[in-house]
Amino acid sequence: MHTSSLAHVQGLVHQYLAGRTAEALSIVDIGSYDVNGSYKQFFLHPAWRYTGVDLAAGPNVDVVLASPYRLPFASFSADVIVSGQAFEHVEYFWLTWLEMARVLKPGGLIFLLAPSRGPEHRYPQDCWRFYPDGFRALGKYAGMELLQVSTDWQPHASEDSAPWGDTVGVFRQPPLSPSMRWRRALMQRLRYLTMPGY
Repeated sequence: MHTSSLAHVQGLVHQYLAGRTAEALSIVDIGSYDVNGSYKQFFLHPAWRYTGVDLAAGPNVDVVLASPYRLPFASFSADVIVSGQAFEHVEYFWLTWLEMARVLKPGGLIFLLAPSRGPEHRYPQDCWRFYPDGFRALGKYAGMELLQVSTDWQPHASEDSAPWGDTVGVFRQPPLSPSMRWRRALMQRLRYLTMPGY
């Protein structure tokens, strides 16, 4: 985890969650395996429940997924979902995105970070880079409110962050109308038709 990514999440937690430290928030971190740092340090308030999720067992992983496209959580059960430096490795990231939207409570937040540039780093594959318009498209696709999006267009001062240009988005789950619930349910049922081998 490069320094600028950690700094972004620390800033988002301060901006969006500083006044909620006494609330019993459920936080899910998608892609939590601690290779060289993790976001967990920003979610350690006693009332908060942090769950690290990844595809392999290891440091900072509480739940090991059988598939990146199926999250083992009830619908509308998470208050905050954070995912950083993971979406570039997910072949069908839009399916993971739909799962994140399914799990998030109305009014809940997603902090999503992904690189807009940088060298290939295969864990086990490196498929994508993201720009603000890509995050806007994700918001529309899942019916989420995009509260903010930005990209680090200039290299960061720290040596480990310089190659990366983080795109950072904050999304909010709106109150779900009956038509949006129906649309989401239909998308969940149809999503596997687009995936080879599923």
